[in-house]
Amino acid sequence: MAKVAVVYWSGTGNTEKMAEEFVQAVKANGSEAELFFAGEFSSDNISDFDAFAFGCPAMGNEQLEDGEFEPMFEEVEDKLDNKPTVLFGSYEWNDGQWMYDWQERAKDDGINLAADGLIAYDDPDEEALESVRNLAKTLLEKI
Repeated sequence: MAKVAVVYWSGTGNTEKMAEEFVQAVKANGSEAELFFAGEFSSDNISDFDAFAFGCPAMGNEQLEDGEFEPMFEEVEDKLDNKPTVLFGSYEWNDGQWMYDWQERAKDDGINLAADGLIAYDDPDEEALESVRNLAKTLLEKI
């Protein structure tokens, strides 16, 4: 049975809602998922999982949260062992540029992205949550 790590940071609860939905979708598709807040995950956890979902909202000037998420992601991004990975997060202003930048960074690092990053505006509505469920299914298909 495939095992997925869902690692996120959330300030308002919007990205957390997406992360929790992702975990439920993985389980609904017959696989295991474990939810981590960014500060709880490190490269020591990587070997325990077959795939990864990283979630972080847009912060500041369209960037990743720099107190916990960015340091964690910087530590693990070159150690994911070509395992399928997806990115997701929420935003409340601008156009989601942080996700495009994050995707490019991941590609440049050789991360095996299973799909384009998923963004949700503000509090994820049912349409956004359906997209989260579809992203989970896509990730599982790539394992």
